[in-house]
Amino acid sequence: MTAIKHALQRDIFTPNDERLLSIVNVCKAGKKKRNCFLCATVTTERPVQVNVVKVKKSDKGDFYKRQTAWALRDLAVVDAKDAVKENPEFDLHFDKVYKWVASSTVEKNTFISCIWKLNQRYLRKKIDFINVSSQLLEESVPSGENQSVAGGDEEAVDEYQELNAREEQDIEIMMEGCEYAISNAEAFAEKLSRELQVLDGANIQSIMASEKQVNILMKLLDEALKEVDQIELKLSSYEEMLQSVKEQMDQISESNHLIHLSNTNNVKLLSEIEFLVNHMDLAKGHIKALQEGDLTSSRGIEACTNAADALLQCMNVALRPGHDMLHAVKQQQQRFSDLREQFARRLASHLNSVFVQQGHDQSSTLAQHSVELTLPNHHPFHRDLLRYAKLMEWLKNTDYGKYEGLTKNYMDYLSRLYEREIKDFFEVAKIKMTGTTREGKKFATLPRKESAVKQETESLHGSSGKLTGSTSSLNKLSVQSSGNRRSQSSSLLDMGNMSASDLDVADRTKFDKIFEQVLSELEPLCLAEQDFISKFFKLQQHQNISGTTTNEAEEMDGGTLSRSYTSGVPQTISSEKDMIRQMMTKIFRCIEPELNNLIALGDKIDSFNSLYMLVKMSHHVWTAQNVDPASFLSTTLGNVLVTVKRNFDKCISNQMKQMDEVKISKKSKVGILPFVAEFEEFAALAESIFKNAERRGDLDKAYIKLIRAVFVSVEKVANESQKTPRDVVMMENFHHIFATLSRLKISCLEAEKKEAKQKYTDHLQSYVIYSLGQPLEKLNHFFEGVEARVAQGIREEEVSYQLAFNKQELRKVIKEYPGKEVKKGLDNLYKKVDKHLCEEENLLQVVWHSMQDEFIRQYKHFEGLIARCYPGSGITMEFTIQDILDYCSSIAQSH
Repeated sequence: MTAIKHALQRDIFTPNDERLLSIVNVCKAGKKKRNCFLCATVTTERPVQVNVVKVKKSDKGDFYKRQTAWALRDLAVVDAKDAVKENPEFDLHFDKVYKWVASSTVEKNTFISCIWKLNQRYLRKKIDFINVSSQLLEESVPSGENQSVAGGDEEAVDEYQELNAREEQDIEIMMEGCEYAISNAEAFAEKLSRELQVLDGANIQSIMASEKQVNILMKLLDEALKEVDQIELKLSSYEEMLQSVKEQMDQISESNHLIHLSNTNNVKLLSEIEFLVNHMDLAKGHIKALQEGDLTSSRGIEACTNAADALLQCMNVALRPGHDMLHAVKQQQQRFSDLREQFARRLASHLNSVFVQQGHDQSSTLAQHSVELTLPNHHPFHRDLLRYAKLMEWLKNTDYGKYEGLTKNYMDYLSRLYEREIKDFFEVAKIKMTGTTREGKKFATLPRKESAVKQETESLHGSSGKLTGSTSSLNKLSVQSSGNRRSQSSSLLDMGNMSASDLDVADRTKFDKIFEQVLSELEPLCLAEQDFISKFFKLQQHQNISGTTTNEAEEMDGGTLSRSYTSGVPQTISSEKDMIRQMMTKIFRCIEPELNNLIALGDKIDSFNSLYMLVKMSHHVWTAQNVDPASFLSTTLGNVLVTVKRNFDKCISNQMKQMDEVKISKKSKVGILPFVAEFEEFAALAESIFKNAERRGDLDKAYIKLIRAVFVSVEKVANESQKTPRDVVMMENFHHIFATLSRLKISCLEAEKKEAKQKYTDHLQSYVIYSLGQPLEKLNHFFEGVEARVAQGIREEEVSYQLAFNKQELRKVIKEYPGKEVKKGLDNLYKKVDKHLCEEENLLQVVWHSMQDEFIRQYKHFEGLIARCYPGSGITMEFTIQDILDYCSSIAQSH
């Protein structure tokens, strides 16, 4: 291998100014063995460049040729495959991975070691070496700057050392001092060698001369060691003395610690005793108040309240760890529990008695309210009970079972009391609505179907008592008008044999007052009771209540009120607002059914009452929701409002249904249709009721439905009419609708108002044109023929040459209509129009004036045709426009 190395250096690398540092005989892994050499080289010129060169032996001779070279800085990874076992394979990662197999493991290791050294020296450890034995790399690290590389060929790596700036400066000074330093380098080197020998001799003599001083120094060191030994002996004696003092001080410190610990324990014990005495000692006065305190007087209630609060504080004191194991503490806690149980039982019994007594006291006052539309006032009872509010809060926090029992008893007693009061109150309201006494009361409480039958046989008109409440301005509607319209056809209200006078404005005003009075009495009653429940049962303090376990359920109207409790601890309820709402639902469970019955009665009396109820109920619901949207009052009134809205929709539907079912007499003229007049009444009534109301949108929707149904029904009746021409029915009724909408100024019906006006105008024109064709029938037919010939393409001036339309024929037709005959025809036309039109709408003069204008227009049209088609003939009508005006005026005045 050495001979090959020298041959490669000589033939390949020396000509390129490179030095060969290491060589390895390799072949590519996995292929047919074709040996080549990998060489690690450095350039002799600065800056130094390190390369890995692949050299291959020529196939034709014994010389070598350079095949591939890689810069060492491009080498990323050297993979030796196995760091433990001997393996000749290794990989070099340049731009790609090159896999090699060395001829021997020794050569591979030597080559990798050389690469490691070059990496350390020139590349600053840039290359990664993996699966390489750490021992191999350690051996490759030089121990000194001038240490030579093992294996003679690698000495060149460490032979060259760069000169620093100081060395370069010294060499320059030395060369400047010798004239022939550059011209005769050998002589300069020999001179330097001689000077070096002289300096070496001087150094040796100096070392020999210093031997005596060294001996003196050694002697001094020996003496110093002896002194150190003596000092160590003294220090040891001092240490023994200090150890004795330390033991004594430790004993004193331990004694002081025990004394301090004893004092600390005594202070803590005193503190614990004072804590228990101060926090778990209940005054004798409080104990007496809890056992015997008067729960009827204000002073006794205050004393019991203070005692209960003190007891609760003692029971809820936060005991420190270990206190609950003390016998005295256990005895005191048991005493407190007994006191709490005794007082809770006494308090619950007393409050139950108060509830019962209140029910009896209130029942005695019902008689005076039986004839008045007012509800009894519960404020005195609430005021008396609110004195126990703090005690109820104490009971809620200490014994939830008894607290809940009181809650249940309160709901039971009060629900029965309120049920009697509210039912009597609604009976009075129904009596006042129907205007009857005992029999009216029986009628008001009948089921819906029986009540309807009873209504058809009894008169419901009665006195309108003097009541308080809001009123609606209904003076715009006259009683007489209402009666006339209802008598024209089957009534929209379908009230059987009842006369129209029973359903006049005064009755509706009376109903409005009564209904408003009912709502005005119920609202403060519910709000006052809800406020009392919140304060008395302390349900506004906390959002949620939690606890555990036995279930109890009470059946209620509208749902189930669930309770869960054990010894004083409640289970979770959704929220205290739900608790209040559930209690209110239990107490006032009869309000919603009674309101629905009252609404049903009002709807039976007069379906238009649903308008009043919708406005009043909407206002009260809106007011209640502004206070609390989730309250019992808001929810109940909201449910009732749904019923009222349903009745209102039913009223609208009934009117539309009756429009479809209306029948017109075939023998009499139609005139203003009943449902058109009734729509006017409904709209006028609704506008007076819904003025500034919150539910205006519902009315607008009803208006749209009704007006469209009116339009359809008017057209249907007009098509079916036999006595009255279709155009007259359409003209009169749409004129009436237009007049009604113009007077009431309903904003949502502007489009329908314009449509009604257009229909009225169109049918007026149609009726006028149709009627005018009859007085001058032959003249009309003649000129229609003339216009037909012109339309066929005959020139106007040539029409007179047509046999059927010559001048003689024209004169013959004109002679048939002298002024006297025209006046007679117009007079007959006026009489016919008068028969067609109804007096109620007063359109005769309007129609007659339109006919006069149309007749004049036709006259001018005929004259124009004569002038164009019969020029120069001198033919004219036998009457003039002035004659027409005189005829029409004379006819109108004569009738």
